[in-house]
Amino acid sequence: MPRVQAIVVRGSAVLMVKHRTGGCEWWCLPGGALEPGETPEQGALRELREECQVTGVVVRQTSHVCYAPGDETFSFLVEIEDQTPALGNDPEVPTGREVLMDVRWLRLREVAERDRAFLWAAGLLGTGNFLKEVEAWGNDTSYPEQRKTQGH
Repeated sequence: MPRVQAIVVRGSAVLMVKHRTGGCEWWCLPGGALEPGETPEQGALRELREECQVTGVVVRQTSHVCYAPGDETFSFLVEIEDQTPALGNDPEVPTGREVLMDVRWLRLREVAERDRAFLWAAGLLGTGNFLKEVEAWGNDTSYPEQRKTQGH
């Protein structure tokens, strides 16, 4: 089933939603399943409204990734102007079993490498000043297994 997500940038931060399922937590872009009859753009804006309580305007598509047949994700850069996001909900999840835990503006250094990898696939480097920030990181390897063996 296709998924859709919104990239919302403010300064050097990106709007992220914290999810929790089965004791695991992760940060991701506001998004979810595309509903029947929706365009990917409409779905991304609906998911942003549901999860972050803001309305937006699609600026442009940033990515379309096909992980496997029928498993694809559409990502869009979305403008919300000066609205203040607030934690919403996922209407597909029964009350009392909420999976959305938090909504925040996060800088790249605040996002776990695992979660950051999905931002690259979504096309974040083509928005804001994120490409310049990443280029300034240098050549150090930061893969978790290498950090362990190098004593980091």
